Amino acid sequence: MNIDREVDARGLNCPLPILKAKKALAEMASGQVLKVIATDAGSVRDFQAFAKQTGNELLHQETIGSDYVSILKRR
Repeated sequence: MNIDREVDARGLNCPLPILKAKKALAEMASGQVLKVIATDAGSVRDFQAFAKQTGNELLHQETIGSDYVSILKRR
């Protein structure tokens, strides 16, 4: 998968991972892909809701050790 931008939100609690992702997506072109790495377990659920509310596509989510990775495609 081609990642256009990555946001490291490790150590940040809700709502900061979402806010960092929102800011990054606003600077990206339609169709570009954003990878967000967070350590807040709530970010998994938060990014699912964020994608539904904003129309951005949640392509993939996975847990790697203590990191929660969400990959979003800009609408």
